[in-house]
Amino acid sequence: MTAILKVDTIQDTSGNNIINENSNTITIGKSGDTVNLASGATNNLGITQADQWRITAGFNTTGGDVTANWERIDTDGPGLIGSGVSESSGIFTFPETGIYLVSAQSYVSATSGAISSQAINLKTTLDNSNYSSAVLSYDSSSTTNYNASFFCSTLFDVTDTSTHKVKLAVITGGTSIFDGSTSHTATGITFIRLGNT
Repeated sequence: MTAILKVDTIQDTSGNNIINENSNTITIGKSGDTVNLASGATNNLGITQADQWRITAGFNTTGGDVTANWERIDTDGPGLIGSGVSESSGIFTFPETGIYLVSAQSYVSATSGAISSQAINLKTTLDNSNYSSAVLSYDSSSTTNYNASFFCSTLFDVTDTSTHKVKLAVITGGTSIFDGSTSHTATGITFIRLGNT
């Protein structure tokens, strides 16, 4: 036997609205309330995944994929929501489908002389094989002792976690140092799941 309860408002014993529906808008709680999700329940509202990774040591390079020394940020109260992404040889795999904001940053310096160009490059694949440039942050300089900070971000629609992946690459017109640290983020990536695909 099935039963249907039809109401527009559910209140607690003090007369405060717990759930209210009005003109197809559902309001849960009231201003100042805290809404908790039971342990083990699935949260389909708001951000369900947020994760940050960084390079633990700086490296000299003339360009290429960043494949080593990745760690999940673990100092100064890191905020992980959900299970987070996984990493293997610089390739990041998503924990669930959805639309993600993926951001990358790096602090870069020239090892000697002038550097013609430098960039960080977020690459994505839809087939777990062929990567293409999704977004990059670029600068060029003819000065010596060159230092720069780079940031870029992209929205990535992950419809299949086995094939849709991300990695970070760097581009430089000479030999550059891309900074890394275990105590702060100099070169790193942030992943935030914004909603369903």
